[in-house]
Amino acid sequence: MDTFASAVLAASGKSVLATVVFIVVGIVLVGGLIWAFRLGIKIRAREPAPPQPHEQPRRPGSGPAHETRRAREPNEMPRATDESERLTPHELRPTGSRDSADQRRPRWDEGSGGSFGSGGQGAP
Repeated sequence: MDTFASAVLAASGKSVLATVVFIVVGIVLVGGLIWAFRLGIKIRAREPAPPQPHEQPRRPGSGPAHETRRAREPNEMPRATDESERLTPHELRPTGSRDSADQRRPRWDEGSGGSFGSGGQGAP
Protein backbone atom coordinates (compact mmCIF):
# COMPACT_ATOMS: atom_id res chain seq x y z
CA MET A 1 0.00 0.00 0.00
CA ASP A 2 1.45 3.35 -1.04
CA THR A 3 0.84 5.76 1.83
CA PHE A 4 1.73 8.86 -0.15
CA ALA A 5 -0.68 7.90 -2.93
CA SER A 6 -3.41 7.31 -0.34
CA ALA A 7 -2.76 10.73 1.16
CA VAL A 8 -2.92 12.37 -2.29
CA LEU A 9 -6.19 10.58 -3.11
CA ALA A 10 -7.65 11.59 0.24
CA ALA A 11 -6.56 15.22 -0.29
CA SER A 12 -8.10 15.34 -3.74
CA GLY A 13 -11.53 14.65 -2.30
CA LYS A 14 -13.74 16.86 -0.22
CA SER A 15 -12.06 16.09 3.10
CA VAL A 16 -8.80 18.02 3.16
CA LEU A 17 -9.09 18.44 6.93
CA ALA A 18 -9.22 14.65 7.42
CA THR A 19 -6.05 14.29 5.37
CA VAL A 20 -4.24 16.93 7.41
CA VAL A 21 -5.35 15.26 10.65
CA PHE A 22 -4.20 11.89 9.26
CA ILE A 23 -0.73 13.27 8.47
CA VAL A 24 -0.43 15.14 11.80
CA VAL A 25 -1.41 12.03 13.77
CA GLY A 26 1.16 10.01 11.83
CA ILE A 27 3.89 12.55 12.58
CA VAL A 28 2.94 12.62 16.28
CA LEU A 29 3.05 8.81 16.45
CA VAL A 30 6.46 8.66 14.79
CA GLY A 31 7.73 11.40 17.11
CA GLY A 32 6.43 9.48 20.14
CA LEU A 33 8.16 6.32 19.00
CA ILE A 34 11.44 8.15 18.47
CA TRP A 35 11.13 9.77 21.92
CA ALA A 36 10.43 6.39 23.57
CA PHE A 37 13.40 4.81 21.79
CA ARG A 38 15.75 7.59 22.95
CA LEU A 39 14.38 7.38 26.49
CA GLY A 40 15.11 3.64 26.51
CA ILE A 41 18.67 4.28 25.36
CA LYS A 42 19.20 6.82 28.18
CA ILE A 43 17.80 4.47 30.81
CA ARG A 44 19.92 1.59 29.57
CA ALA A 45 23.04 3.79 29.64
CA ARG A 46 22.44 4.46 33.37
CA GLU A 47 22.23 0.75 34.24
CA PRO A 48 25.35 -1.06 35.41
CA ALA A 49 27.27 -3.02 32.82
CA PRO A 50 26.98 -6.82 32.77
CA PRO A 51 29.57 -8.58 34.95
CA GLN A 52 32.97 -9.29 33.46
CA PRO A 53 34.19 -12.90 33.18
CA HIS A 54 36.45 -12.51 36.23
CA GLU A 55 33.45 -11.27 38.28
CA GLN A 56 31.39 -14.38 37.59
CA PRO A 57 30.89 -16.88 40.43
CA ARG A 58 33.33 -19.78 40.52
CA ARG A 59 32.88 -23.41 41.47
CA PRO A 60 34.34 -24.26 44.89
CA GLY A 61 37.80 -25.81 44.90
CA SER A 62 36.39 -28.96 46.46
CA GLY A 63 34.27 -29.57 43.38
CA PRO A 64 30.58 -29.17 42.77
CA ALA A 65 28.22 -28.94 45.70
CA HIS A 66 26.69 -32.28 46.63
CA GLU A 67 23.07 -33.02 47.29
CA THR A 68 22.21 -34.56 50.63
CA ARG A 69 19.19 -36.71 51.30
CA ARG A 70 17.80 -37.20 54.75
CA ALA A 71 14.74 -39.15 55.73
CA ARG A 72 12.56 -37.33 58.23
CA GLU A 73 10.03 -38.62 60.71
CA PRO A 74 6.54 -37.27 60.18
CA ASN A 75 5.08 -35.10 62.91
CA GLU A 76 2.13 -36.42 64.85
CA MET A 77 -1.25 -35.22 63.66
CA PRO A 78 -2.73 -33.00 66.39
CA ARG A 79 -6.05 -34.15 67.77
CA ALA A 80 -8.99 -31.80 68.06
CA THR A 81 -10.17 -31.34 71.65
CA ASP A 82 -13.78 -31.68 70.62
CA GLU A 83 -15.02 -33.96 67.83
CA SER A 84 -17.03 -31.13 66.29
CA GLU A 85 -13.97 -28.86 66.21
CA ARG A 86 -12.06 -28.61 62.93
CA LEU A 87 -8.33 -28.05 62.67
CA THR A 88 -7.27 -25.18 60.48
CA PRO A 89 -4.05 -25.21 58.42
CA HIS A 90 -2.17 -22.91 60.80
CA GLU A 91 -2.80 -25.40 63.62
CA LEU A 92 -0.99 -28.14 61.72
CA ARG A 93 2.75 -28.37 62.10
CA PRO A 94 5.02 -28.39 59.07
CA THR A 95 6.49 -31.60 57.72
CA GLY A 96 8.94 -33.63 59.76
CA SER A 97 11.65 -31.79 61.59
CA ARG A 98 13.44 -34.78 63.15
CA ASP A 99 15.75 -37.14 61.33
CA SER A 100 14.38 -40.65 61.08
CA ALA A 101 16.27 -43.50 62.74
CA ASP A 102 16.09 -45.44 59.47
CA GLN A 103 17.86 -43.44 56.75
CA ARG A 104 17.40 -46.04 54.00
CA ARG A 105 15.38 -44.97 50.98
CA PRO A 106 11.99 -46.65 50.74
CA ARG A 107 11.76 -49.14 47.88
CA TRP A 108 8.77 -50.62 46.14
CA ASP A 109 8.05 -54.24 46.92
CA GLU A 110 7.53 -56.51 43.96
CA GLY A 111 3.82 -56.73 43.17
CA SER A 112 2.84 -53.82 45.41
CA GLY A 113 1.46 -50.46 44.35
CA GLY A 114 3.37 -48.34 41.92
CA SER A 115 2.86 -44.88 40.57
CA PHE A 116 -0.66 -45.75 39.42
CA GLY A 117 -1.72 -47.22 42.73
CA SER A 118 -3.38 -50.57 42.10
CA GLY A 119 -0.30 -52.78 42.10
CA GLY A 120 -1.79 -55.04 39.48
CA GLN A 121 0.04 -56.38 36.46
CA GLY A 122 -1.60 -53.86 34.16
CA ALA A 123 -2.85 -54.52 30.67
CA PRO A 124 -1.33 -57.57 28.94
